[in-house]
Amino acid sequence: MMSQEQNDLITRIGPAAPAGLLMRRYWQPAALVAELKDERPIVPVRLLGQDFVLFRDEAGRYGMLDRDCPHRGADLAFGRLEQGGLRCSFHGWLFDAEGNCLETPAEPAGSKLCQNIRQKSYPVVEKNGILFAWLGEGEPSAFPELDCFQAPDAYTFAFKGLIECNWLQALEVGIDPAHASFLHRFFEDEEITEAYGKQFRGASAGTAIPMTRILREYDRPVINVERTEYGLRIIALRELDAERTHVRVTNQVFPHAFVIPMSTEMTITQWHVPVDDETCYWYAIFTSYGKPVDKEKMTAQRLELYELPGYVSRKNKSNDYGFDPHEQKHSTYTGMGADINVHDQWAVESMGRIQDRTREHLGQSDKAIIQYRKILREQIDKVRNGGEPMMVLDAKAARAIQGPGTMDGIGPSKGWETYWMEVDVARRRSAPWMPAVPPAQPGDEKIVDLVAAAE
Repeated sequence: MMSQEQNDLITRIGPAAPAGLLMRRYWQPAALVAELKDERPIVPVRLLGQDFVLFRDEAGRYGMLDRDCPHRGADLAFGRLEQGGLRCSFHGWLFDAEGNCLETPAEPAGSKLCQNIRQKSYPVVEKNGILFAWLGEGEPSAFPELDCFQAPDAYTFAFKGLIECNWLQALEVGIDPAHASFLHRFFEDEEITEAYGKQFRGASAGTAIPMTRILREYDRPVINVERTEYGLRIIALRELDAERTHVRVTNQVFPHAFVIPMSTEMTITQWHVPVDDETCYWYAIFTSYGKPVDKEKMTAQRLELYELPGYVSRKNKSNDYGFDPHEQKHSTYTGMGADINVHDQWAVESMGRIQDRTREHLGQSDKAIIQYRKILREQIDKVRNGGEPMMVLDAKAARAIQGPGTMDGIGPSKGWETYWMEVDVARRRSAPWMPAVPPAQPGDEKIVDLVAAAE
């Protein structure tokens, strides 16, 4: 079991907390580009327990500043965009995207006060619909060449949602392959033709067998967890019979992302970003290897559940997540509807704002969670000792972190290791935007031959 001190170590993310110092070594999703409306491209941001204002100036440059005006602490999120910067509505002090003070208009003519004022600013980069911010000191890390960053805009879609609990328990549900057979169980399968934009509703690769049926009928997966240079590869095997095995390959990308298959055509790259110790947002980029994404349809599907501007679920703790006992008895395992985001939200929020891990009992199905926590503690210690944690990358190292490969399909019970790689390579080679084939990880010698054959 875990002690309270150990639980605090891996969950608390304030500026002085060990895990907070680690998190500030990485780019953090801060907002969706869609949140910065043309009429007023200014949004307040709370991230890693700190308050900021994020804006796009008249020239199209993004800036993120500490939210309190350095004059007398008024809220810059209510400021005005004008004359090349963000102007405080209290006394008119004006700041550009780099935090330089441009004007202090209430001061006497000739005053040099402005020359000595600078608001702390933070680098901001746009990546396929998400604005990432750098809160750390020194030179920002390079972005890994993940598929979600390399794909053209037309082949991606970004969204987010609020979860009222600590970031770690929200992340851990995404690297837990066993829960889907129960939490996301449906008693009836939908038409596969209606599965677009919905996770676990389509068919497994190369078959007409719906994923809902596989999860329902084969609920004891064999789970393999492999450590990689980017984090973890997680493989869940559900043997259908002596000849066929369902293979699902997912990845944890350190520090708080995972990459999972959504369908035969699309993957989800999802980050669980701490707002503070007790709240987080999930941010996701859906990446298509086939046709351009139907962004209008994907948006409409998600706005059925999430309310703007806060991206808050309409089904939440205040209304018992829409729980219906009749539905639970007759149509869904949870009784909370068909949207798996609601299922996940209930599961992680029901643990409390910060899960008390001193009371948990982990089993074989929790292999990935155990391994991730081990890596997290290792990297926290590395930063505390003055070292460089994993996935803090220079340009050369960033080019080596590609993919990573995901897969959801039914292959041979003997030889599934090669099967999933073949499916991944074939999908990449047929994609219109030609995503890279990820470099082999230790133990992946077979993929070298597959790549050579595909080229």
